[in-house]
Amino acid sequence: MRRTLIALVVLGLIGAACGNEDVVETTTSSSTTTTKATTTTTRATSTTTEDTRPRSPINGLPVDDAESLDRRVVALKVDNHPDARPQSGIQLADGIFEIRVEGSITRFMALFHNSDAEYLGPTRSGRPTDAKLIRPLEATLFISGAQGWVQRGIRNVGIEFFVEPPGMFRIPERRAPHNLYSNTVELRAFADEREVPDTPPPTALWEFGELSASSAPAAEIDVSFARGFVVTWSWNGSQWERSLNGDESNFQVDFETEPERITADTLVMIEGRFFTDGPGAGQSGSPVPSTDTVGTGRAFVAAEGKIVEGTWARENAEDPFVLTDLAGSPMLVPPGHPWISIVPDASGGDVTWR
Repeated sequence: MRRTLIALVVLGLIGAACGNEDVVETTTSSSTTTTKATTTTTRATSTTTEDTRPRSPINGLPVDDAESLDRRVVALKVDNHPDARPQSGIQLADGIFEIRVEGSITRFMALFHNSDAEYLGPTRSGRPTDAKLIRPLEATLFISGAQGWVQRGIRNVGIEFFVEPPGMFRIPERRAPHNLYSNTVELRAFADEREVPDTPPPTALWEFGELSASSAPAAEIDVSFARGFVVTWSWNGSQWERSLNGDESNFQVDFETEPERITADTLVMIEGRFFTDGPGAGQSGSPVPSTDTVGTGRAFVAAEGKIVEGTWARENAEDPFVLTDLAGSPMLVPPGHPWISIVPDASGGDVTWR
């Protein structure tokens, strides 16, 4: 069975946007070239066994250390330019958003709550879409920069954010702007020093539970963010494996280790209105692509080699996503490390499966 989401896209030039993306209103200096540190945290594995342990509000998995949930969510933008691959540290995140940016490519936003990564990156700049996605979690956002009008928009949504603070460092193995990496342990400490409330998220991203009985078999799922940029997720019997335009997508723990395949337990695809956002009257800056995730739209959830279609809805950025299947029943998200694709409802935006 195959369903599609199709719509029109306004393409931007990477070069034009990159020339403006690192304008900073308030910034702190980062450290100079630093030797890399290996990460010390591993993420939980998916389980179907019921128990009384507390569960992550990001992925629904049980957590052994309850205190690790009694703290803030840290969100970081991660580069997905060809020169930034393979990325490091994303395999340790509690969840990943993938969001289209200019030039018809995407960037990731990695979420860390009960986990941490000491070597995450490359870290890149913020976009207007970011803040509304993490607002329900009241996450603290760390970015390499952003245009002034984008920073003001993030602040207006109510998100605490920092631009290249201590805890970010440059590596010699790559050239700027693809050489900025982050240590989330140090970033948490910096947020503490700045007296950012270290409070847990007030809600989960959505409701967790078993996949709807109306799900359809799906051995492969294509998520097209733009013409010429298609992510394929293939079910290997236990996880979804990621490819981009037919080539395997990999991560790398550090530059001394072999690349490994990017995988996910659960896929969530949110279709949002795609538009060009820009500075208001009298403000300087360049327009950038943006995807609206307040309102309603089509949604898909995939797990265990199956997919179900429905809709998402929320009235404002503070609300979690409410997912409903086509029969009008709650569309639950199975516990497991999720990859959340924010799919543009524009030319090139598409979800298909087979």
